[in-house]
This record gives sequence, structure tokens and C-alpha cells, in this order.
Amino acid sequence: MSPTRAHGRGADQMSARHTCHGSGEHTTYPRGVLRIASVNVNGIRAAHRRGFGDWLATRGCDVVTLQEVRAPLDKLPMDAFGDYHVVYEPGQLAGRNGVAVLTREQPAAVRTWDADVLVRGPGEDHLHTEPAPDRVSLARGLARHAHEGRYVEVDLAEAPLTVASLYLPKGGLPAHLQKPGRMREAPDGGARYERKMRFMAAFARQLTRTRRAALAAGRELLLTGDLNVAHTEQDVARWRSSRQAEGFLPEEREWVGSLLSPRTLVDVVRSVHPDADGPYTWWSWLGQAYARDAGWRIDYHLATPRLARTAESAEVDREHRGVRLSDHAPVVVDYAFGA
Repeated sequence: MSPTRAHGRGADQMSARHTCHGSGEHTTYPRGVLRIASVNVNGIRAAHRRGFGDWLATRGCDVVTLQEVRAPLDKLPMDAFGDYHVVYEPGQLAGRNGVAVLTREQPAAVRTWDADVLVRGPGEDHLHTEPAPDRVSLARGLARHAHEGRYVEVDLAEAPLTVASLYLPKGGLPAHLQKPGRMREAPDGGARYERKMRFMAAFARQLTRTRRAALAAGRELLLTGDLNVAHTEQDVARWRSSRQAEGFLPEEREWVGSLLSPRTLVDVVRSVHPDADGPYTWWSWLGQAYARDAGWRIDYHLATPRLARTAESAEVDREHRGVRLSDHAPVVVDYAFGA
């Protein structure tokens, strides 16, 4: 494991108190600490071949959220999930998207955007989806995305906390920035860009509802996942040449900023690493981007303020046993917020 270490308060103390015992055994942790990770696996089958199951078994996480699982139910490598409970919203787009939440304890509640989910306990062999026990009332503009496998949330049984997994559309460039011959994808007149912007506007409305509902029920909220947007210049290694790149456009960055405030949601990793470049969470497979650490920070933990204040360490696991699990890396945070 080659994590980017935290330099925030308590980081050394926390790392000393967590002790791995090898594959298949739990990591011990002090009562009251929740270790939560988020990772875009970019295909769970490929990630498992690279060592995801071993990473999960040895990392000692209490909750793990996944994005881009990209597997139909009959192709899920169930042995990758060990003794975790699995909540999986596969979506209806073959080979695309799919979000999940893995928990040590059975969730107290599961909610999705009017989609069916797999809810499976350790050792169970059923592999069928069913309507989520709780359906979310959707904000205007989200209904068209309800079955794309982009969002699922659970209420933890062991702590007053709602944890959500989000995969936000990648998008594209607006029409005026599209230059044929200089793009990897064919020009589309800005269609992918417009779709992403509509999604972000609708999701911001939904997120406000979700946050308020959690707080009204006495729970904190943690939104995790791949937002496909780097917020600040600290979040892109080569930010000067990326100012007209999708994922770093001014309007996208402003949108992330609009979600954050000391009274609404806090970017937890940035709060732990206020002055660092990165820590980056995504690197292209092409060229020497990874070797040169020319990455982007586009995977987040966004937490309600009370929860954010309990973050004692934040790490990015660049590799596991010398191997990259995905083009994204797990973002792992320890919260002093357990039961």
C-alpha cells in the first residue's frame, strides 16, 4: 500500500491504532471510529483482478462506497465483497455506471432514485434486484436519470449517519470550445456538456433536500463519490493548461463551490489537507501521468459540518501491493463518529 498520508490532526495517532491482520480478518479500531472509503472502481471485475478484494479485506473499512461498478448482477464477483453487506444499484445502461455501498452491519434503511437495488448480506446467494425500501422524492430534472445507476444512499445501523454514493456524468465541452481534430470524441455540439450542467443543477436541489431530511431525522450526511469536477487549482496538477478542459471549466468549479459552506457541506479531504496539491485521486492510464503524479482530485467526501469536524485522517491509496486498482484511487477517511 502506498497511500498519500494525512498531515491533519491525529493522523499519526490514528494510523498507529489501526492494525491490519491480513486477508480475511478485520482491522481492529477504537470504539467510536468509522473508517469510510470511496472508490471509482471503473469496472469491479477488472478492479477485483487487480486486487480489490484483497484491499477490501485488509484495509479495515467500516463503509466503502463504489462508483462505476459496471457489472450486471450475474457478472458481479461476489467473492470481492467478503463479509460486507452489499447495496448495489446497477442501473439500466449495459456496462456503464452502477453505484454501491458496502457496510459491516446491515443498513437501517436504503434509498434510491426510484430504481431497483440488490440488497445482499454476507453469505447470501440471492442475486436479484427489488424496489428499494424507501424511494426518494426527486427534485425537478432528476427523473430522467433515475435508472442510470448514479446514486444510492443508506442509513447506517451503528451510527446516526446517512452515507451516499454518487457518480456524476463526465460531460463534455460546450460547443464553442469544441475543436474538431483536437478532441478524443467526435464533436456533439455541446450535448454532453448541457446534459451534465442540467444534472448538476437538479442534483444540487436534491442534495439540499437530502441534507435537510437527514438532519431532521437526527443524522449527519456524507456524500461520497466521483463528481467528475476538480474544484480548485490545487486539485489539478497541470491546472494552467486545463482551464478549458471538461471537469475544470469555471462553471463546473463554481457549482462545486456552491455546495460547500461552513453551514452546509464541507470538503473533508481539503479540510485535512488545506495547503496540499491534491491529494490527487485520478490519473490517466496514458503516458507518464501516474508516474509524474500529474493527476486530478475529482473524488470527494462532502460531509455535514459536525461530521467533518471529526475527521482525523484522510488518505488516498494510490496502489495496493504495488498495483493500481483503477484509474481512480480509494479515498479513505477516519471519522471519530462511531457508536
